[in-house]
Amino acid sequence: MGSQEQESRAEIPSGAAAAASTPASPWQALAAAFSDTLHILFNPFIGRRWVKLSLICLLLGGGTSSAAFEWSFGSLRHDPAFRELLNRAWTYVGCNLWLVTLMTALGISLALLLLYFRAMCRFMLVDTLLRQQVWLAEAWRTAGTPGRSYFLWLLSFLLVLGATIAALGVAAFPSLRIFASASTPPVAAWMALAGVLVIGLLLGLLITVLVILTDDLAIPLMYAERVSLPAAWRRLWACLRTEAGTFAGYVLMRLAVSVGTGLAALFFLFPSLVGFFSGSVIVVVLFVGALRMIGVLWTWNLFTISLAGLALLVLTALLLVLLSVVGMPALVLLQNLGIRFIGSRFPSVEATRTQLSPSRRAW
Repeated sequence: MGSQEQESRAEIPSGAAAAASTPASPWQALAAAFSDTLHILFNPFIGRRWVKLSLICLLLGGGTSSAAFEWSFGSLRHDPAFRELLNRAWTYVGCNLWLVTLMTALGISLALLLLYFRAMCRFMLVDTLLRQQVWLAEAWRTAGTPGRSYFLWLLSFLLVLGATIAALGVAAFPSLRIFASASTPPVAAWMALAGVLVIGLLLGLLITVLVILTDDLAIPLMYAERVSLPAAWRRLWACLRTEAGTFAGYVLMRLAVSVGTGLAALFFLFPSLVGFFSGSVIVVVLFVGALRMIGVLWTWNLFTISLAGLALLVLTALLLVLLSVVGMPALVLLQNLGIRFIGSRFPSVEATRTQLSPSRRAW
């Protein structure tokens, strides 16, 4: 396996050229992407492959722990004893500057780590779909340089976005003060607030389009040609200017497919979540009931808080696994869609796909 991985890695072309193909329409790319997705997921169905793909999509952002956390932690907050212990803990943290600094540093470090994993996993997903094989270690090594370039871009983008949101907040603050103090705000305040809202909506739309074009189209181009993100975007921008209408159609269809796959995922996810949370409640009730039968009364102390925290972590981990497995096919389909669409316009992407997965037909 090691020699096979090294051989396939060496086959990745750098700016490879191939015969020019006819650019595919968004619908043609969707049909080919659907076929590729069925092939990697069900031809044949391999459980280990689903688990590995779910892991990549989980680290890529294909799941969230908020539902489990809010459900589990929210039920604890209504317990008076637990609420008192929690208030004491927050008071103790607030009175110690070193703890505040430590928690802030840990939070920033965790956010940067998750952002780095997201950047690397995007390239790992592209590598997997081009190969039609899931080799996690090889995909991680291949993602190295372009993944770090993408991470730096994401970090810079988030910093600029944060500064922009802060600037909009500062611009809207005078109008908000007028709304709070005046019984009948003047027309100028209404216009200023409406202007800020319109700018915010347009900025959100621009960010959505930018993320779609980058994740779907620029990332496969970076992978195939081993170039930085700015270089990939320059090539993509030149193509976009000549086919503006086609790219606009791609973005609209991509949004429609995202909504459709999200609804399909919810169709399978809702009964799964109901069964998951119902089973969790039954387990907790049986556990507390068994303790009472043997004469042990549940009270909040260091041990029980630690035990509840451990149970919450297990619950969150199981929920993340469930969410990632259900959401993984949609992420695979969307990335395949981008690969097929951009591969018909840049021979290097199609050459990489056919070299890494020779069993799959080219365009």
